[in-house]
Amino acid sequence: MTDDLKRTLSLPDAISIVAGSMIGCGIFIVSSDIARQVNSGLLLILIWAIAGFITLCGGLSLCELASGITDEGGQYVYLKKIFNELIAFLYGWTLFLVIQTGTIAAVCVAFAKFFGIIAPAISTTNILFHIGSFNFSTQQLFAILTVIFLSFLNSRGIKYGVVTQNIFTVTKVLSLSAIVVIGLIFGFKFPVLFNNLRMPVELNFSTINTIAVAIVGALFASITWNNITFIAGEVKNPQKNIPRALIYGVALVVSLYLLINLIYIGVLPIEEIKNAPQDIVAARTVAEIFGTIGKDIIAVIIMISAFGCANGMILTGSRVYYKMAKDRAFFRPLAVINRKTKVPVNSLWAQCIWICVLILWGNYSELLDFVIYASLIFYILVTAGVFVYRKKFSSNSGFKINNFFPVTFLILATYIVICLTIYKPLYTIPGLFITIAGIPVFYVWKKLS
Repeated sequence: MTDDLKRTLSLPDAISIVAGSMIGCGIFIVSSDIARQVNSGLLLILIWAIAGFITLCGGLSLCELASGITDEGGQYVYLKKIFNELIAFLYGWTLFLVIQTGTIAAVCVAFAKFFGIIAPAISTTNILFHIGSFNFSTQQLFAILTVIFLSFLNSRGIKYGVVTQNIFTVTKVLSLSAIVVIGLIFGFKFPVLFNNLRMPVELNFSTINTIAVAIVGALFASITWNNITFIAGEVKNPQKNIPRALIYGVALVVSLYLLINLIYIGVLPIEEIKNAPQDIVAARTVAEIFGTIGKDIIAVIIMISAFGCANGMILTGSRVYYKMAKDRAFFRPLAVINRKTKVPVNSLWAQCIWICVLILWGNYSELLDFVIYASLIFYILVTAGVFVYRKKFSSNSGFKINNFFPVTFLILATYIVICLTIYKPLYTIPGLFITIAGIPVFYVWKKLS
């Protein structure tokens, strides 16, 4: 065995990982919930615009760190180098426990759910067996098989995972672009758009706070833009290619998201967006154009998006636990690199096992809600770390971003965290507990090491 990762990923590969990991199921679903919270087409599009701006600011801020710190591990490595081992461990701990694995579990279950539209045998109601109150359905089985398949694919070598990612990213981008073009040509109604935009909106602190709370869904529809930094150790010329991938990939997805939501409010009245069946506003939009077949079209597109998103996150997430293991901050066997495939196979399979546990347990979505708050805090920490990094390692910085972007991100993200603390304490306190629970684990682990 060797402990060297091989730099094989080009700039297009890196952009594909950024965009492919970002585009999951959220863009097809969360607009319905946002519309219910704000009850306005104008505020709906404003929220997506603000979320896109925040995401761009965050991505640009991370570019400076990515150009100077080119090891695999992303935010874990940044937090360790800028602050200390404890903060870095807490990030990696939370990432493994819920952020990365919980998101993959949710995406794979969504993949199985929409596959069930085409193959009805895959369903939560089709129970294979039960033990007491525990039920094991065909939907769970299919989701688990998806995780195992993608983990196996990525264990064969990075080229398999990257080729898969490239194919599905291109397909997803083309699919979203097709919805925009078809919606604009065949379904767009300017009277509907004007009615949605003309709805009265009171601009006061209450409205601003509502936006801050409602924006969470839009932010987390694209929160995985940082995944490319996890795999920095395998990107060619990372000082240049990772910042470029972040800029191009994030800009592409943010633009598509904004255009998709313009199609939503240009095709459907706000009441229909709010009450879309199962919150799948994209299906309701396409059904308005194509009729009942629209449901099947969107089901296929969501399946493609979910599969590609899960693949990208499985590929990148395993590199963080590998790096932690190399630092003796996690199970040491996870630091093994297969000599033939040049991938951290043990880390991939450990991640796979935990994702399957979350799918079996069935409450991963609740954990995911809890950790959103903690995840935002880590984003704030790493963005603030840009300024600390400049003071500590100014000579190592090959790419310097204008202060406007990190400062803007810090202000907006902090305000969102404050609003979530006040208005959604049930999501914030458990999220903090999950992260804080890692503190005694860190000291026990350090003592054992």
